[in-house]
Amino acid sequence: MAEPSAPSLLQIEPQRVGRPRRIVASRASGRAAARHAQPLAAKTSAMRHVALLIETSGSYGRGLLRGVAKYNRAQGGWSTFFHPHGLGDPPPGWLTSWHGHGILARVDTPEIAKVLLQSGVPVVNLRGTVPGLPFPYVGPDHDQIATIAAEHLLERGLKHFAFCGKAAGIHPGLDERGITFAQVVEKAGWTCEVFPAGCGPPAAWEAEQERLAKWISTLPKPIGVMACNDERGLQVLDACRRCGAIVPDEVAVVGVDNDEHLCDLSIPPLTSVDVNAEQIGFTAAELLDQTMKGRKSVFKPQKLAPRGVVTRLSTDTIASEDDEVNQAIRFIREQACTGLRVLDVLTHMGMSRASLQQRMKKVVGRTIHEEIERMRLSRVRELLVNSDMTIKQVARGTGFSSVQYMTRVFRNALGETPARFRGKRRR
Repeated sequence: MAEPSAPSLLQIEPQRVGRPRRIVASRASGRAAARHAQPLAAKTSAMRHVALLIETSGSYGRGLLRGVAKYNRAQGGWSTFFHPHGLGDPPPGWLTSWHGHGILARVDTPEIAKVLLQSGVPVVNLRGTVPGLPFPYVGPDHDQIATIAAEHLLERGLKHFAFCGKAAGIHPGLDERGITFAQVVEKAGWTCEVFPAGCGPPAAWEAEQERLAKWISTLPKPIGVMACNDERGLQVLDACRRCGAIVPDEVAVVGVDNDEHLCDLSIPPLTSVDVNAEQIGFTAAELLDQTMKGRKSVFKPQKLAPRGVVTRLSTDTIASEDDEVNQAIRFIREQACTGLRVLDVLTHMGMSRASLQQRMKKVVGRTIHEEIERMRLSRVRELLVNSDMTIKQVARGTGFSSVQYMTRVFRNALGETPARFRGKRRR
């Protein structure tokens, strides 16, 4: 916000006939200006200068910058220096002669890490690909990302699963997603196939797509595939079209990053995990501000929970040959937040409770009541993160009879209260 204009140092005497107008400064106005100028000068001298080494080519980097901007507007008051810099680029020339107070950087090479260390100012790292760095790190929780992606696919009744990542060692976080995804799937009683990504230089697009298409054609169907990120998800969906695999009925695909441009470019649109990049940027800016003010840096990595899964057409499926169960589940999805009861589902389907209950348990592993509450909780999580509704309004809008009942169900399912869940994912 701009500083209010200083009280004028000048006073204009009333113009008299025959005399030129004279401009004089009064002592009183001079003293008022001095009082105003002192805090303004102090504020200017205290302004911290922060450099941003964050790429804008992807949605994750842009989300980080939105979070940094949000913190700076609210509490930072920094002068920010930004010059386009891509991942993998050599250290920018200006960095060695830049004299500021702190740096937020996506450190992806030892060379950049060395230059940042030589700068002598506090640095917060926003990329976890270079091990052993002496900078505090803030980033996404890869375990939680993979867990909710696996749960999303499991909830669709799928019994075959696969993970499509990149060559091991390129990005430890992507490797971690693959390991956790397989563990969650195996804990549920199923196995997980893994795309054999090559260890050499990146393959040409056509060659890589042909390899992916051949791999997908050999997988058992229907299958749920987690791609390590949205870029990989786009490749998987393209490969499905090449080999004739129908999405989502034969292959359901979920990516990571919720890059809206890539997700909408995909055919069909790609379901993706929103990793909460804006909150990560905000938290990193807050940590840097505290460090610049003299607080000792916390070197334990800060890993933030994802916001949730943004569902699009690539996972809009129910993996069952039981048409009546599929119809019941779709009805529950559409009506769960309207105060739907088990009796309403049975009336709509014209089936007995014993019959539908048994068949749903066989297909999705849940009772009618559990499926209703699962869909309500999914909507509750979405509203807690993406709306400004009060907890009471969320409960009312998702079909729960009271805030207390919603809170109890929410805590039993997720291990924390709705308020705490919201607080960890929003500012």
